[in-house]
Amino acid sequence: MEENWAERISAFSHSPSRFLSGTTAEAFLAELLRELRDDRASYCVKVLLLSPLCEHPTLLCPSDSVGEETALELMSVLDQCPPKFVQFRCHLLLALTAVLVCTSCVSLRSRAFQDFLDLLLQMAQDTGDLQGDGALRSLRATACDCLRELEACSPGLLSQRLELLGGLRQRETSRLHQAYAGLHALVLRNAVYRLTQDAGAGAEHLKALLGGHTSVAWEAELDSGLMSDKDPSAILSYLVLGPMGTVPTLQTGPDCKELRSVLSSLLEESYLLTPLCQAALLHRLTEVVAMVPGVPPAVFRAQLLRLLGTSEVCLLHSTLLLKCAFTDSLFSAEDEAFILQRLVVLSQHPLLSAPEKLFYTDCLLHFPENRPIGCGGDGDESLPVLLTPRLASALAPTVFNDSATGLARFNLLSLVYLEEAEEGEGEESRGLAYLYQHLAALLRVVANGGNRQVVVTFFRAAFLFLSYFCHVERYCRSLTEELCELYLRHTHLAPHVINLADQVQDKLAESDWAVGFLRALQGVIAEAPPARLTLRDLSWHLKTLARVAEEGEIPQHSTVRFLSSVTAPSPSSPCAGGDWRLGNGLLGVCRRLLVHPSLDSLLIPLADVLQHLTRRYGDTDIRDHARLYYTLLTTLSREKLAGVLARGSAEGGRQVKKRSLSCIMAESEGLASALTIHQTEKSIFRLIEARSEPQGETQTDEVSDLNLNETFPAEANAALEEYRAQFDVPGFASEVTLNYQLTHLDGDSRFDQLFSIRLHFSLTDDHYEELGDVSVPRLLRGRPSPEVRLRLKPRRPYPTTLHASAVFTTQDGLSWFTVLPHVHVAFRQAFAPLPAPPGWGLGGRLGLFQGLWDEMSAEEQDDCATSLLCCQLKEVALTALVEKHFLPYLMSDLTDEEEFKVLFFLPPRSHVLLKIRPGDPVHFSVATDNWQLLRHLNSYLLTITSSQEHTGL
Repeated sequence: MEENWAERISAFSHSPSRFLSGTTAEAFLAELLRELRDDRASYCVKVLLLSPLCEHPTLLCPSDSVGEETALELMSVLDQCPPKFVQFRCHLLLALTAVLVCTSCVSLRSRAFQDFLDLLLQMAQDTGDLQGDGALRSLRATACDCLRELEACSPGLLSQRLELLGGLRQRETSRLHQAYAGLHALVLRNAVYRLTQDAGAGAEHLKALLGGHTSVAWEAELDSGLMSDKDPSAILSYLVLGPMGTVPTLQTGPDCKELRSVLSSLLEESYLLTPLCQAALLHRLTEVVAMVPGVPPAVFRAQLLRLLGTSEVCLLHSTLLLKCAFTDSLFSAEDEAFILQRLVVLSQHPLLSAPEKLFYTDCLLHFPENRPIGCGGDGDESLPVLLTPRLASALAPTVFNDSATGLARFNLLSLVYLEEAEEGEGEESRGLAYLYQHLAALLRVVANGGNRQVVVTFFRAAFLFLSYFCHVERYCRSLTEELCELYLRHTHLAPHVINLADQVQDKLAESDWAVGFLRALQGVIAEAPPARLTLRDLSWHLKTLARVAEEGEIPQHSTVRFLSSVTAPSPSSPCAGGDWRLGNGLLGVCRRLLVHPSLDSLLIPLADVLQHLTRRYGDTDIRDHARLYYTLLTTLSREKLAGVLARGSAEGGRQVKKRSLSCIMAESEGLASALTIHQTEKSIFRLIEARSEPQGETQTDEVSDLNLNETFPAEANAALEEYRAQFDVPGFASEVTLNYQLTHLDGDSRFDQLFSIRLHFSLTDDHYEELGDVSVPRLLRGRPSPEVRLRLKPRRPYPTTLHASAVFTTQDGLSWFTVLPHVHVAFRQAFAPLPAPPGWGLGGRLGLFQGLWDEMSAEEQDDCATSLLCCQLKEVALTALVEKHFLPYLMSDLTDEEEFKVLFFLPPRSHVLLKIRPGDPVHFSVATDNWQLLRHLNSYLLTITSSQEHTGL
């Protein structure tokens, strides 16, 4: 029965909705409560039964009445539970708290809630464990946690017990003092806040509240007034320290001795708490002092010495909150300077983690000053007056910083040197020069083959520099030249370059740097010799020129000359092959030129380019589109041409047509649709792995034939030399072929018949070489799915994910673009049978296996590693596992009962060897010449062995 409950609770936690589809919440709750009352059930199982009530109380108790009945049942179970089962009693308290809070029984002050609150207070006051062994201490700690949760969800609930809680805190000498201190501080903060909401409250009410002598009438008035008008949970997020004018205040006059005494007592004992609890306590008490002007902030003065020297992040944060709340009322100018210097030191401390150092850097950007200048609540970044360039120079970024740290420091120093004059002298001018030198250093790292993270870091730093110093013409001009040179050397950075121009143009509307940069890019591309252009470089150039052509103020004559040179008939021209993707890039530039304001001056050379494409380009689709563009260019006026190609101009949030185009506009939508590649709203088809194993059948035949005339070296060393000699041939066994089927997804009937499908794949990491596009002639719903073969060339045979997209044509002649679901390449898909030399039989393979095993097991091999996996598998299940998963890679005879030898070859040159010994348990001994494969292999073996266990064999 216990196993059954464990399975049921696990199923419920995994998917409550699916579990309750086979029953009802009421029935399941009744079963839980019945089992909790059953004396025959063990208390370990009863603890497990409480987890659904703790995790999903609203699902099992959908109404307040059900919640109250459930709470009464749980309290009955608690009364009947023997005191020695402390863990179960603690879980019962937590479950009761969850049920009462989530079903509004707390806010409604139900009978069950009142009884439970009295019980918690009794447990909190029960100090019977002080002289004993402390067995009940965890129960008192849980009671304090439950009280704190109830107070947090219903602020002011325990306001009348402040004196009681203060006495419990002062008497407690064990580690539970921390729980009582946190509860006392929270209740004090909420009680003071409730008083601020009552217009008639004052010093006497506060004094009475602290002394526990508040009248019942006043308590009832507060309960009916405050709690009915406001959501109690809203109070938690309301009192956030900001500008002092937004904090509610309680006018008490200068006489607040009782409150000051309570605050002093809490602060004096705060050093006994953990750093996190100290930070929470300081936050609550800061709010209390902010709400009561009669208590001077100097009450925190004695704690400042300890706080200013702390190395704990949470305590430093609390110190900054104090400074934000009280500024020069608590902190002197010397304190402010010391905190700034400490933040600068901590922002670069070598023993701190990167997130901590980033936090300290962010504190510098949002530092609460004693003398705020233009202080507002918008949260904009600014620098404190005392942060001088000399002090901030210690945070100068370097190329060795990680991306986040380098960008944070670059942003900080950019603010420091923002006021620098273009030709200024002195330290600030040198600082701006250093920032640009750092940017240039990052650029050189990118130019020399930096990884993706470095590339992204550089372009983000460039945007930051431009956002602060776009008015410094000398540096902006130099950055433009450097970026153009970088682009010519690495044209694949075109998306980053275009994105930088777009972001600068969008965010810095007053700057013309983006237009100047695009004009410079146009110039360097136009000067590039066409004969030296590769197909890849030309594709990126066309994307860049298409972006340049969007700027109406940039002349496009050099762009048209470039198009003329690359489309001119020449055997060495990149366009000679008729690549569809390249042709589409050419047409994209031409399309933007057709709507450019200077089209009249481009008419003849652009028409020549379109004629060249119409007559000589190798792809029929590109020739047809070029012919249509040429016809439109030569027959329509510029206004009508713009109306045909444009999708419409937005006026008042709607797409409208220009009436001046007469009858031409009646067909403009059809023409625009024919000239545009549309994008589907969702995926139309996907790739499904086809589990065909022709290689495995061939391998099995060879293994099973033990009487072949084999020719193989007699010694293991000679076998290794002959085997490895094959890899001297370039490209030997370097590919993995994956078979997939292209299948329809449920969708629109318009896509039942698709033609000329061009699949494009992009990598998400650098584990594999780039994949070429794959063409599929047709995909017809209801017909057999076409096969797609992907030839992957691994750099490292790890699992990866491919992003797939496709361009295709529908039966009505329209072109579409769609994104396919990601293609996940599993670790097992990189497995390949052993590429043994021709003529080797079973003996040669076994000799090679032993030679590789001995070599990988040697301790002096750095990259090699061995491992062991054990699992429980019956003999029949093990044989089935070998036949199902390992047969194509089996080196030994399948009838061998003592040991199976399996060898996986993973291109380009990695091996994984297995020795599988039957027994109880089964031993999987592993050896590999690439230790980084072990984690992937371990996951693979655990998956297949566990699945074999579940088959019941």
